[in-house]
Amino acid sequence: MDVRQARCCCGAVIAETTGEPVFNAICHCDNCKRRTGSAFGWSCYFRDEDFREAEGEAGAYVFESASGRQERRFCPHCGSTVYWRSAIFPGLVGVAGGAFPPGKVGEPVMSASENGRCAWLGLPDAWQHVP
Repeated sequence: MDVRQARCCCGAVIAETTGEPVFNAICHCDNCKRRTGSAFGWSCYFRDEDFREAEGEAGAYVFESASGRQERRFCPHCGSTVYWRSAIFPGLVGVAGGAFPPGKVGEPVMSASENGRCAWLGLPDAWQHVP
């Protein structure tokens, strides 16, 4: 089984995944926009057993949101968020899609929290679109 590595910007924190993502999506909620500083967040969710903290010691930001407890893990050197856990997805770990090398995970197939989607952002009609 192929092992994929997700890295922070400076390479100090590395997470490894095996298998295929349970889901591969972009999200337009305010939380994901703030996490990435962009118009959306790209999240690849893997089962806990298909995820491993490989190198480095990630910092943690833990908080309560309307959807429950969330824990973001980031590089304490460059600040990149590499992975996270959220109470709304028990047994899964979200990994930043952009932290993988190009071509290592497929393109997203879902667009979530579309009520927060920027009007200028066009997406493929074939994707699943969730309000």
